[in-house]
Amino acid sequence: MPDFAPLIKAALLERFAEQLEIDADLAGLDEIARICAHRVHRRYLAREISPHLVRLLCACALSAPSKSDLQQADILVVRERSKIGAIADLLPEMPWLREAPAFLVFLANGRRLPKICQMRDKPFPNDHLDLLFNATVDAAIVMTTFLRAAEAVGLGCCPISVIRDHAAIVSEMFALPEKVIPVAGMCLGWPAEEGRITPRLSLGTTVHEERFADNNIDAAIDAYDHRRAATRPYRGQREPERFGRNEFYGWSEDKARQYAVPLRADFGAFVRSKNFRLD
Repeated sequence: MPDFAPLIKAALLERFAEQLEIDADLAGLDEIARICAHRVHRRYLAREISPHLVRLLCACALSAPSKSDLQQADILVVRERSKIGAIADLLPEMPWLREAPAFLVFLANGRRLPKICQMRDKPFPNDHLDLLFNATVDAAIVMTTFLRAAEAVGLGCCPISVIRDHAAIVSEMFALPEKVIPVAGMCLGWPAEEGRITPRLSLGTTVHEERFADNNIDAAIDAYDHRRAATRPYRGQREPERFGRNEFYGWSEDKARQYAVPLRADFGAFVRSKNFRLD
């Protein structure tokens, strides 16, 4: 049986720059190793994925925890090349989407619960922000569980949250009714390359003991910028004509530039148009 502890240590050292203690006798280390070594895949083999396998992965994903057993997440599986091509046309900055054998859209479904109350002749006084929040969180949990199941069988995934930039078009394309919205898409295929581990913010930055604390956030982010740049430098700089070119360009500069322009300012209006209430 493989010794997974060294693999986990190596992956987490690359991810967080921290040596974690791993009990080699701990159950489930094979699954932990897969989670720790997660890689996004953006290149796929020209190899189809069996519908039976996709169905199995959907069943795995929908076995995930659900808030109060409300089951407010749905999965839309897209295989038709014309439809995948139409989504790819919306996102020209993501050419790998066009190559994916399958594309999934994870949906927040706030429609079923009011309908159930209507079926059972009960009032529904909960048509407010929590309905949207619960359905969105359910969809995110389902998407993550699908990703883990897909990776377990050797498939590669690339989540695509940017479909929300075109939420109204995607909604019309797939005939999404009221109170059903796209949370994220996902490319699915057999990887054409291994992919690389993406460094993350240190655990000291994102894991809090007993109470929240971010006293040293500036130094922590600066350290992360330099650690990440050592192995995963950015190929280009966002909007140099507006922000100039920095001698050192790290993660925080890239994210600050990304969010220095309005993004999805119309998403609230779209959600309201789907008859979700945000109060």
